[in-house]
Amino acid sequence: MLQFLTALKAHNRKDWMDDHRPAYSAAKADFVELVRQVLVGLAEQDPEIARARLEPRKCLFSINRDVRLSPDKSPYKTSLGAWFNFGGKALPTAGYYLAIEPGASFLAGGMYLPPPRELAAIRQEIDYNLTNFEQLVQEPTFLSQVGNLQQTHILQRPPKGYRADNPALKHLRLKSFIGSRTLSDQQVLAASLTKHLLTTYRSLQPLVLYLNRAMNQPV
Repeated sequence: MLQFLTALKAHNRKDWMDDHRPAYSAAKADFVELVRQVLVGLAEQDPEIARARLEPRKCLFSINRDVRLSPDKSPYKTSLGAWFNFGGKALPTAGYYLAIEPGASFLAGGMYLPPPRELAAIRQEIDYNLTNFEQLVQEPTFLSQVGNLQQTHILQRPPKGYRADNPALKHLRLKSFIGSRTLSDQQVLAASLTKHLLTTYRSLQPLVLYLNRAMNQPV
């Protein structure tokens, strides 16, 4: 996978991809097999994923880029990505993410930029049950695996309906609820990759379940 993606980054053109379809197919097949193994493990540790009965290929993101509004007209992504969530990619539910890219691979879990209704439900649940939320994001295994929640999407002011002195404000200002960690190329190439992924996903499972329960509550 990494070898193909490295070459693709250097030759990100349709004519090159057309000439290297067999290499792309082989890299994709390797990624599909990795996704299959991850799904088997996730189904054993996350009941929502087990019930979803996800198919590996339906968890994959297309390698084709949407260049309509981008100044970068490179036709292909230089990574392979997959999303594991209850209900599949079409539903706005929390789940687990994997991206394989030379020098920039990572895994994550949680909810990225939830839609307005789901975001309001998450904030309401955090406001009502701050203690439970802080317990799960301060749990030692969570901290050792992914550290703190990402702070890349955050409001400068309190969200509408919440006071500046709300004790949950640092969480309520978040627009995404994501824990993540990077993967070195050596980790990606290691035979223990699947086990490594599942260990970190297990630490993210309480966050995923909390967010999905919150989004099922009326707002």
